[in-house]
Amino acid sequence: MPTADHATTPDTEEGTPAAAPGRKRPKPGERRVQILQTLAQMLEQPGAERITTAALAARLDVSEAALYRHFASKAQMFEGLIDFIESSVFGLINQIGEREAAGPARAGRIVAMVLQFGEKNPGMTRVMVGDALVFEHERLQQRMNHLFDKLEAALRQSLRDDAPADGSGSLTPDADAQVIASALTAFVVGRLQRFARSGFRRAPSELLDACLARML
Repeated sequence: MPTADHATTPDTEEGTPAAAPGRKRPKPGERRVQILQTLAQMLEQPGAERITTAALAARLDVSEAALYRHFASKAQMFEGLIDFIESSVFGLINQIGEREAAGPARAGRIVAMVLQFGEKNPGMTRVMVGDALVFEHERLQQRMNHLFDKLEAALRQSLRDDAPADGSGSLTPDADAQVIASALTAFVVGRLQRFARSGFRRAPSELLDACLARML
């Protein structure tokens, strides 16, 4: 998430503690960022239970009512995290596409980027694999499923663009690309799940080059 000044005192909305003398109030929009950052940080705790708005408000030293001035529901807070994941991952995929020619190398770069994103953002990983979305609104998990569908499509396109013009290969070029993209996506999901469920001890990038060499 974009960095925010965690030392900033909560604003003076009704039901929110007033700022201490000499400490600045958050800039417009900064409170939303702080809420999302804090939620992501709470998700980074291995074995963390379902996060309540009460716990989130307590961590921020504001009232629950203050949270709802910025987000209509906790589901909307999670949607803010998903928005960040989507914009980050697919923004980077676009950059890779601009720099790297189509083919296995581009697909490998995309896989490595997604795994590195999860490794650097453990709380986001729990959202990506659905662990943090248990008991939350069904549409949140649907959005994450759609994200991985889009990832598979990006991998498939990278591999299809590199297919031999004469269609040589074990399958048709489209079928080859689809099979490999599906396997790569399953690999990404599995590595992220292992990372989350190991308490963030098993790095998603473990032996990554060797694994990609076997699949590409």
